[in-house]
Parts: sequence; structure tokens; C-alpha cells
Amino acid sequence: MCEDHTGIGRRAVFVTGAAAALTLGTVNFASAEGRDRETEGTSGTSKASGTSETKTVRGTLPPGSPDFVYVPVEVPSGVREIKVAYTYDRPSVPAGTPGNALDIGLFDERGTELGGRGFRGWSGGARTEFFVRADDATPGYLPGPVRPGTWHIVLGPYTVAPQGLSYELTVTLTYGEPGEARTPVYPPSRAKGRGRAWYRGDCHLHSWYSDGRRTPAEIAALARAAGLDFINSSEHNTHSAHAHWADVAGDDLLVMLGEEVTTRNGHVVALGTDPGTFVDWRYRARDNRFGRFARQIRRAGGLVVPAHPHATCIGCTWKFGFGEADAVEVWNGPYTPDDEVALADWDGMLVASVQGGRDGWIPAMGSSDAHRDPDVVGLPQTVVLADDLSREAIQEGIRAGRSYVAESAKVSLSFTASGPRGEHAGIGGRLRVERDAPVTVRLEVAGAPRCTVRLVTDQGVLHTSAPLPVSGSGTVEWRTTASYAAYVRAELRHEAAAGPVPGALAAFTNPIFLGRR
Repeated sequence: MCEDHTGIGRRAVFVTGAAAALTLGTVNFASAEGRDRETEGTSGTSKASGTSETKTVRGTLPPGSPDFVYVPVEVPSGVREIKVAYTYDRPSVPAGTPGNALDIGLFDERGTELGGRGFRGWSGGARTEFFVRADDATPGYLPGPVRPGTWHIVLGPYTVAPQGLSYELTVTLTYGEPGEARTPVYPPSRAKGRGRAWYRGDCHLHSWYSDGRRTPAEIAALARAAGLDFINSSEHNTHSAHAHWADVAGDDLLVMLGEEVTTRNGHVVALGTDPGTFVDWRYRARDNRFGRFARQIRRAGGLVVPAHPHATCIGCTWKFGFGEADAVEVWNGPYTPDDEVALADWDGMLVASVQGGRDGWIPAMGSSDAHRDPDVVGLPQTVVLADDLSREAIQEGIRAGRSYVAESAKVSLSFTASGPRGEHAGIGGRLRVERDAPVTVRLEVAGAPRCTVRLVTDQGVLHTSAPLPVSGSGTVEWRTTASYAAYVRAELRHEAAAGPVPGALAAFTNPIFLGRR
């Protein structure tokens, strides 16, 4: 049976406290009793366990459609599995005009209220079909009981061509006894570690549980090969991967759990949340809802980290401001012009924070955002000074800014500032000296052949070194005062001819603040 939703653009739009949404007519399946009545006395077999029913829905979404379109599905009792497949057209469009792109997800009978109580999965545009049942589900979706009631398929028209977006949904219900539900097992929140030390990590990664192409085991192997000590699971708009990392964590690799909350006004990494935490994404900056979900991330033990804030993809640029941020992902994947813009923007925030005192500054991070080959896990990586290799210790180091970002484990830095009476401070710290007291800034580098060191303050770049030797090791010292430089941070840059950006970063540090304030 087929239902036609063509012309739905003329139906009423409603707002649910989040982005505008549209709900279509309901897809109805016969009840279990109705199926029994239909099969009584027939010469064929009755619809017993294992039989299926399928219905198809077609419609067209016009340009300017709401962010989310819900298709209700009445699920009767006795259903073992729900399966959804979908297709949509991709007409030719003029150069510079977005074509059609349609995301998809699922909410169960508990509803679609903002907050996600009924959330059962999201695959965005990464898959053309999915299933959910008690004992298993397609990656991106949550296994669990298929209870009777009104479920909702959620469509997300990411972009719509001028001709509109015509889609076809195929919903299949399979009847029978449910499989045995699995008890999720999560990775431990602590690894062996080396006590207080510098730990390397990549906190923005994607597996096949969203739009990546690697398994958790493959990602863990690549992380170990890259010399990483910790990683963070960050799938787009789903926490379905959380229960699939326990087997690959170990004494040598801490696996933290989170999500990349992918809204229409930017993406934010929930870093190191409690297992099973889901963070909703169905809002824009104009809805004034982000603060609610930033607080949810923190209540769940996580950090709020806006990702690639100046990325150029549609919906990727960060537009919620940084008032709720615990850190910001300044460097995302191979160094590109939008990372250079993000670095400059972050430096501007540092300058502004000096006026309001040190407590107002936001530390920087870097992560690979690796999805598939040839994406390099650990390019870049955040190197954190932490008391232990545990979720809480790594988060505390990130939040305090005791970290630097490097393109690989080959690059290591030691960055300090010292005063005339033995005062000492490291990355993320404050050197408490009088304004006119002499300050010595020292950077020790290894693993960066022919790179140039730049020391950046609230006035800009105040010192540039000669290129390091081909051995990649060297030491740079610079003298200043707190009255001349409110903070100092270090950048390590490649030769102009190397990399996709002239003078691309090999590493950079969070600042050291100077003065008693």
C-alpha cells in the first residue's frame, strides 16, 4: 500500500520549542487482532511469527521546508522489528546552488519532545535503510523493545533544490517474539597511565555508528599506532556507539564517550559524558535552547567544545557564541584556511579575556575529525598535562588549558616562563610577577625539522625564530615583562612551501599569562 504526501509544503507548520517542524499524516498498520481476523479461514498461511507488512509513503518537500519533518507510524502490538528504507531524487541544479540532501532518524512511542526521551537513532545521510529490534539495530540506532504506539520517522531536509525534494519511504514491520535485549557494557573511565604526565589524545572521531567508515576496533588500532593515550567517541547526533568501545579500550588507551551535536547553526563536541548520554540537536541559535543542552552536557560529566567554528560546509559554522564553551576546537584535521581563521579568532578572544581577568579565557584544542581512509587519526592531537589517565583528570587538564596541539606524536614541546625570584609557570598557568619584572620565556622543541617558532602576545607576533635545524630539535628564549605582554603563547610553523596553507601549523600552545592579576 502507498500513501501520497505530495504537496505537504502547504500543510501547517508548528514550533515545538525548537526548530520549526512539520508532522505529516499517520502511516497505519493493522492491529494484531485485525491481522488474525483477516487470515481466518484463508487457504494460505496466517500471519504468524516472522511475517511482515510493508507500506510505502511518497511526498515532496518544497524549498524552505522546516528543519524537521515527522512521519508518524502506528505500530501495533506483536511487532519484533521495524525497518525503514528511503530514497529521494537528486535533480541537476545550477552551479553554486545546493542540491537535495535528506537526513533520517527515528523516535519511538515515547514521543519527539525536545530532549530526546523517545530517541532511537539517527543516521543523517549516511545510510539508505535501518532496522531496530530488541536485540540489535543498525549502527547509529539503539536496540530495544518495539512497543506499540505512535513512532515517528524524522526527516531532516538538510538542503532542498529549487525543484523540491521528492522522497519515498518504505516501512516494514516484522511480527514475532522479541529477541533478548542486551545489557550494554561501557569502557572504563580510567586507564593505567603514568601518573602526572603529558597525555596525547584525539577527541573528535567518527566510526560507522554515524557517517564514518571505520569500526571502533580499527579506530583504536590507528589511535595506538599514532601514539595516542586517549580518544573520545563523537558520533553525529547519536550515542549508539557508546556500548561498542569496551572491547577496544585497555590499560594503554582511555576511551571517553560523547557526541558531536550537529545542529543547523554549528557543531559542538560533548566530550567525556556519562555512558548512554544523548544530547538533542534539534534547535538553532535563534531558538535560545543551546544553554539548556550545554548544561545537560556538564551535568553528565562532559565538556562543551564547539567544533571547527569557521568550517565552510552548510550548517557547520558556529553561531551560538562561546559563553557556554569549556574549550574550542581551533584546529580540525589537516591544517586549512578555516583553521587559520579559527586560530586568529581564538587569539582575539584571548585578548578580550585579558580585560576581564584570566578566568574568562577559553582554552584551545585540536582534533582530527577523522571519518575514513585516508583521514589520519591523531592529526592533530591535543597533548594534556593531567594527574592521571582518567576521564576526570584529562578533562580537568583540558578545562585548565594545560595543553598544546601538535600535528603528530613526533612533535613535543616544553613551554615555560620564569621570573627573577624563581617564579615559574607552564602552559595554561600564570606567572605572578610585578609588571616590570624581567620574564624569560623558554620553548624547547623536538620533532619539527625546519619549522619556525613564533611567540604571540596580546600585541601580536613579537618574536620569530630562525628555522630549526633538520634534526627538528631546538630551544628558543625570549625576554619580556608583564607590562609588555599580558600573555605569551607559542606557534610552530612549517616552511611556507610545506602543507596546504603557507606556514601551516605544526603545533601551538595555550597561553601562559604574565602578571599578578
